[in-house]
Amino acid sequence: MSEASAGGRPGPILRACRAAALIGGALLIATSLLTTVSVLKRWAVNDPIRGDFELVSLGSGVAVLALLAYGTAQRTNIMVDTFTTWLPRRVQLAMDGFWNLVWGVVAIVLAERMVLGAQETLTSHTQTMVLGLPTWWAVGIGVLAFALTGLAALAWAFRLFGGRADG
Repeated sequence: MSEASAGGRPGPILRACRAAALIGGALLIATSLLTTVSVLKRWAVNDPIRGDFELVSLGSGVAVLALLAYGTAQRTNIMVDTFTTWLPRRVQLAMDGFWNLVWGVVAIVLAERMVLGAQETLTSHTQTMVLGLPTWWAVGIGVLAFALTGLAALAWAFRLFGGRADG
């Protein structure tokens, strides 16, 4: 996954994961700036930015989901191998492949469940309390993020089952 495909360029899944991570990083910076400005405004004139907590909540939630796929594609998620380092390399790869397969299936199932959640929040017109922002779009972005995460994990599972752990 993190290995460049033929021609030295990253494949489509990794490119999509990188794009999502850049968007997620930009959102985290934006929410940090919003928080800073709101706190300074509260301190200086006792008047924070209206709905700041809603914007930070939505922005940081979407950002974390957007970053999840890139972490999976780079295999930088937390891995516990304390008890498996003594096993033959092939067995380690098979175990890593199995857990990537499990993570990929879980992420795809979460994406499917979030489709229903997005539909429900759209149908019920769920909004934030202060600003009245609709929330369906944030859940919808979560669908895309989990689907991309699932694809990245499944791609790694197949690579690992094939005995390729290079990255």
